[in-house]
Amino acid sequence: MKYLDEYRDPVLARKLLAEIHRITTRPWTLMEVCGGQTHTIVKQGIDEALPAGVRMIHGPGCPVCVTPLEQVDKALAIAARPGVIFTSYGDMLRVPGSTTDLLALKARGADVRIVYSPLDAVRIATAHPDHEVVFFAVGFETTAPANAMAVAEAARRGITNFSVLVSHVLVPPAMTALLDSPTNQVQGFLAAGHVCAIMGWTEYEPIAARYRVPIVVTGFEPLDLLEGILMAIRQLEEGRSEVENQYVRAVRREGVPLAQQQVLEVFEIGARKWRGIGEIPHSGYRLRPEYASFDAEQRFDVAAIATNEHPACIAGAILTGERTPLDCTAYGTLCTPRQPLGAPMVSSEGTCAAFHAARRGLATTGGFSPAQPLVMTTGTGGAA
Repeated sequence: MKYLDEYRDPVLARKLLAEIHRITTRPWTLMEVCGGQTHTIVKQGIDEALPAGVRMIHGPGCPVCVTPLEQVDKALAIAARPGVIFTSYGDMLRVPGSTTDLLALKARGADVRIVYSPLDAVRIATAHPDHEVVFFAVGFETTAPANAMAVAEAARRGITNFSVLVSHVLVPPAMTALLDSPTNQVQGFLAAGHVCAIMGWTEYEPIAARYRVPIVVTGFEPLDLLEGILMAIRQLEEGRSEVENQYVRAVRREGVPLAQQQVLEVFEIGARKWRGIGEIPHSGYRLRPEYASFDAEQRFDVAAIATNEHPACIAGAILTGERTPLDCTAYGTLCTPRQPLGAPMVSSEGTCAAFHAARRGLATTGGFSPAQPLVMTTGTGGAA
């Protein structure tokens, strides 16, 4: 409990918040990229406690949410086939496809299994040589090393009944796409600490310099976020645009080179579609040609699936920060955690789910201010 107490100290939180108020002289708009950070910000009311004019935009930092609809439909098409064992992390099972989700498909008899590691899927393939075992490889750079390791291990052991449905996306190209947008309002970023723990922050330095935006690598606890916001606003107020590291206990500038090497052995960078956003160049991983035999899209010939989003769902605008869940006419009515129209409502890191859990727009909620005591509760750490 010492760790939790250290990073959720209400006295220190009040001091950080008071300092944010003290140094802020004009309106600023910041974006936190990570869905885990979004949940902490919304749950703790941090965004409501900031100075007037300082706005937090909740960005496309939920890997489940940005997995495109056609990729979910490909997963459903593969999982429905006889002789297939489809494996996934649990957070993908209720993400809606065009007509259903993996959990409903499982209820109808499909062999869909939750695993806690892609190596679990490799072990299942070894134990069931008469089945095709597919792993849904979803995530940002954070989960890519483990997924790459699973493919490399299957190749080393000559396991031929294992494949991966790849839907990996990369954070820096998404940030660049947001900054290039004619509707961009972001003046500074809180970068996802867990992504930077793997990749470091060298990729962010050209972005900060080119677009003149501060980028602060930030953790997930309330005090991490308050300090990250303070560091970003201080840069803005001083006219600086640098990459700074708030998450010093977990992140180094160079990241983990061995993990990066494992990823680039198996994956290469290419264009990737994002749910509700569209295709972003150089924003995802795909299997290298030498590992093409492990590509589930090729093995099951599902590459041509095309879909359309639900007309009432504005997930794309929410993921880019142009809108909030409160702008969605389906929020809390047609779209709820039990019956979601889009992934941001069902994912544990989704913005809509964060708003709904905090009863934003559903009931009166309050944040905290420098004049009020801060009661901190258990936040999310995010596992993109």
